Amino acid sequence: MRALSLETIGASKSFGAFRALDDVSFKVRAGTVHALLGENGAGKSTLVKGLIGYAPLQSGSILVNNREHAITNPRDSHQLQIGMVYQHFTVAPGLSVAENLVLSRGDLPWRINWAAEHERLQAFMDRMPFRLDIQRPVSSLAAGEKQKLEILKQLYLERRLVILDEPTSVLTPQEADEVLGLMHQMARDGELTVLMITHKFREVSTYADDVTVLRKGRCVASSAVADTTTQEMATWMMGHAQTGSVGTERPTLPVQAPQLQIVGLDVPGDRGKLAVKGLSLSVRPGEIVGIAGISGNGQRELTEALLGQRPFSGGQVFIDGQPYHAKREQMQRLRVFSLPEEPLRNACIAGLSVADNLALRNFDHAPLCLHGWRIDRAAVTVQARSLIERFQVTPNDPDRPIGTLSGGNVQRAVLARELTDDIAVLIVSNPVFGLDFASVDLIHQRLIDARNNGAAVLLLSEDLDELLVLADRITVIHDGELVFETSALTADRTELGRHMAGAEQPLQEPA
Repeated sequence: MRALSLETIGASKSFGAFRALDDVSFKVRAGTVHALLGENGAGKSTLVKGLIGYAPLQSGSILVNNREHAITNPRDSHQLQIGMVYQHFTVAPGLSVAENLVLSRGDLPWRINWAAEHERLQAFMDRMPFRLDIQRPVSSLAAGEKQKLEILKQLYLERRLVILDEPTSVLTPQEADEVLGLMHQMARDGELTVLMITHKFREVSTYADDVTVLRKGRCVASSAVADTTTQEMATWMMGHAQTGSVGTERPTLPVQAPQLQIVGLDVPGDRGKLAVKGLSLSVRPGEIVGIAGISGNGQRELTEALLGQRPFSGGQVFIDGQPYHAKREQMQRLRVFSLPEEPLRNACIAGLSVADNLALRNFDHAPLCLHGWRIDRAAVTVQARSLIERFQVTPNDPDRPIGTLSGGNVQRAVLARELTDDIAVLIVSNPVFGLDFASVDLIHQRLIDARNNGAAVLLLSEDLDELLVLADRITVIHDGELVFETSALTADRTELGRHMAGAEQPLQEPA
């Protein structure tokens, strides 16, 4: 059996006075898929970073195939053939897919025979359930495609134990089933052991053999999946039963003219070709319109165009009947707000404090700005403390750099900044990528509240379950075009999946 077993005994790690891991002991059996559950801040990332040597444990033992090994840096874990797919991408955006894969190896000659490498890579891709163009630059990949590349990299390196940190957060259900089905089969065949951090109980129930739960840095339970239930796992995680529910009360609002209207929009991609082609869509006040699609079909380019991060080459956008070009002054005047994916890259300045990031919307307006030019630092701090408390951002330190917060707390901070004012249009893209149940519930409820308060919400998500819960209407994008639309109440997952895969023709008259 190629697959490795892994065990920790008394694993501990502190950051100053904060005890991130406290005497954690658990075992991953060789040739199994082992799920690691816990809320944000429970210690999951600290534990796995210790296992791969990125942030070594301060005390405790690590056993691989029942032999103790010191893992003090990533080279140690690589020699043991342990790999990891991180929640945040580690690919080199300036290189191609092929270059990222080849350069991840440690046995490169001084001169690379790229013709031979491309032939080898193509044969590798042909065996995989999902594929990427090996010539494509990574900078042009959407989030879901980058996640696929991270997983492909570990399979290409023939790791014997792979740690997956939220591996399917930006994959469609079909892609998620393909990826996890492949990993599960490889584990059953004895080729691989998988330690998977996830917040999706369906993935645990369907693909995991065993589960371990962390809470506040301690191991509170380990069990065979067959011997436990979703409710019991939720109780272990949070101390009470909670499985990720959101208030669904939706008052019927009078039908009004579209608040957001997109007409014939063309948006160039990174390679010059159109990534969005003649897209037309409208969203009324008090409505959530969801856009479903496989990652890489124009969602990223559409979001960037609507938020002023990418020019569009054709078509028009109207907010409340007025032409909209995504300038800061327009966004403030027309009350356009956003929750983009990868908030540290698209919505924050990682090196600035939480307080400064919370002030990015209104730093030049009273009461934060005095006499039209001077920023009142005390007012910035007062605003930050209020928003931190209201949106449960942890730790509650306004002076801490936002880049040091967990993913869930970064998104909570962005949520606090974007959802505090009167909202006319809210543009949202994959808002709960990699977040725990409490964060998901908070964000979903805020989106429902914004909708109920009359906002027009455009929700782009690669999680069909999220769209089916939140959206009033769902439309499908494929190859930059809208190809299907349905009411969320009557939507059929199979039909949506068929359109997402491009089985049908584009809509002739998009709504």
